[in-house]
Amino acid sequence: MTSTTDVQANVAEAARLVGEAADAGARLAVLPENFALMAGSREQLIAAGEAYGAGPIQEAMSAAARMHSIWVCAGTIPVRAKGERVRAASIVYDDQGEPAARYDKIHLFDVALEDGESHLESRVIEAGEDIVVVDTPAGRLGLSICYDLRFPELYRRLLDRRAEIFAIPSAFTAFTGRAHWAPLIRARAIENLVYVVAAAQVGRHAKGRETYGHSMVVDPWGIVVAERAEGPGIVTAEVDRGRMAELRAQLPSIEHRKL
Repeated sequence: MTSTTDVQANVAEAARLVGEAADAGARLAVLPENFALMAGSREQLIAAGEAYGAGPIQEAMSAAARMHSIWVCAGTIPVRAKGERVRAASIVYDDQGEPAARYDKIHLFDVALEDGESHLESRVIEAGEDIVVVDTPAGRLGLSICYDLRFPELYRRLLDRRAEIFAIPSAFTAFTGRAHWAPLIRARAIENLVYVVAAAQVGRHAKGRETYGHSMVVDPWGIVVAERAEGPGIVTAEVDRGRMAELRAQLPSIEHRKL
């Protein structure tokens, strides 16, 4: 997606894409980080914050899941937290539209990049604490968000909870994405012998922010099995759990862990 500051338009586009994915045969759809709002200011993000379990963004994603009979990992939704902050919550809805899991982004993107772009997520986002895995029709899904990708210890914790797929809804900057996006995704897949579904923002957003795109699905051998480099749309791939089991048997590196 190329999300804007128009929440209603973004949510409508997300629901449309969920329907397109379902029509293509998908049983699980993963939306990007900030799918409902690429905020241009702290105030915009706070204003869009919803109480957990209520609000137009959550209602729309529940309705989309129910209407299309598909599980939806709803990227991130701003959920109200203490004071003037929100949680970046990835909420998973089952195919009846019921919330099945919620993960709050643990690692916050507080950086000043070489190209002059800077972000201080901790000014407006309250970090989460919990590791979350949920059973879906596609397999056991481990939840993470964007900057989490740089912290492999999180994914080992997900693996310890028997995750078979990692969801990584993201809004990677164009600057860091060109250098690190694909290598990091492939590394998380290879070292844990899991599938990775990385749904990304793409293009120009508020205040000139540019995101890298390249939404992709990577298999447990680190092969990119599906990718959309540019522009909004869907990326679909089949999760072959039998192949994952074969690869884990052939290369039992997970069993060889010492630490």
